[in-house]
Amino acid sequence: MIDRNFTKALPVLFGFFVMGFCDVVGIATSYIKNDFSLSETVAGFIPSMVFIWFLLISIPSAMAMNRFGRKKIVQVSNIITLAGMLIPFFHYSLVTSMAGFVLLGIGNTMLQVSLNPLLTNVVSQQKLTSMLTTGQVVKAVSSFCGPFIAAFAASLFGSWQYLFPTYAAITLVSMLWLMFTEIPEETAGTDSSSMKAAFSILKDKTILLLFLGIFFIVGVDVGTNTIAPKLLIERAGLDLQQASFGSSVYFLCRTAGALLGSILLVKMNDVAYFRTNIILALAAVAAMSFASGTAFILVLVGATGFFCSSIFSIIYSQAMKARPDKTNEISGLMIMGVCGGAVIPPLMGMLADAVGNQNGSVMVIGACLCYLAAASFILGKGQAARR
Repeated sequence: MIDRNFTKALPVLFGFFVMGFCDVVGIATSYIKNDFSLSETVAGFIPSMVFIWFLLISIPSAMAMNRFGRKKIVQVSNIITLAGMLIPFFHYSLVTSMAGFVLLGIGNTMLQVSLNPLLTNVVSQQKLTSMLTTGQVVKAVSSFCGPFIAAFAASLFGSWQYLFPTYAAITLVSMLWLMFTEIPEETAGTDSSSMKAAFSILKDKTILLLFLGIFFIVGVDVGTNTIAPKLLIERAGLDLQQASFGSSVYFLCRTAGALLGSILLVKMNDVAYFRTNIILALAAVAAMSFASGTAFILVLVGATGFFCSSIFSIIYSQAMKARPDKTNEISGLMIMGVCGGAVIPPLMGMLADAVGNQNGSVMVIGACLCYLAAASFILGKGQAARR
């Protein structure tokens, strides 16, 4: 007999597939840069159209959850995402593409703020890290499919933009499935927390450490996704359509890593797993600075995705466990950290232009991983002190 809570968790987990749509900005940046002849610096701001909203509206979205409930905010996010996916399809220009990514960013911010806590309504705290990692597996599958859908659309229909109506249809399915599923909802309207009260939680040194961890791991994720095709073009001489395979390899390995993590984290210590994987990811990125040839670059890009795959869910669950009394506010703060995806790629583009090659971008990703490695050791000391 199938567990009822598991069946209720299924539409929530499917929502993570929609969450993965924001990662399409990596390969879309390469297509848009090529279509409109943009510089590296200008193209570096394209991901910002998506990820800047994590900085601006994460906390307001958390406050809205307190008033209206998690499920309602998830559904509003689906409507906004649906609109964002249709705009650049009906009229493709730099302006409409940016408008579509803005709406995708707003919808994705609200989705990430509300969907992660909604999962706590249908799973126990003991299973939270594992289920959040399972959600990341679903998200990674979505991210993996994006470059393939774009390449398939470009080869079959002559336009990669057919990716957009495909994403719109999937969003509609997710919205309807959740609509017709009864999920135990927290009582809305009883929490009077303000934005000031939410930000005051950052005074907790552990929460601040984890917030910055989210900032840098998302920067690594978006940055590696963005740089993968560029490295293959620059160092292996591939054209854009061939180089887009680099993003797919990254997401395939991230999917495999998240799947393995969802199994291992049921038994293993979260922080020890975090530390081991981030050190291995740092080694892969260090090797990326001198890598050449298609195979070697793909191995290093894949290794980075594999070893970084479970870090977001570990950091997020550590924050939720640290302050279970402030679940909505913690979710808002942690998802605000996703704005790292808006800050890191422009820095990569600027440094790449300054250096004259993609080693500038690799250095920025390496710096992010250095912080995460240090954070893993600080968290480990904190765990040891509590024993």
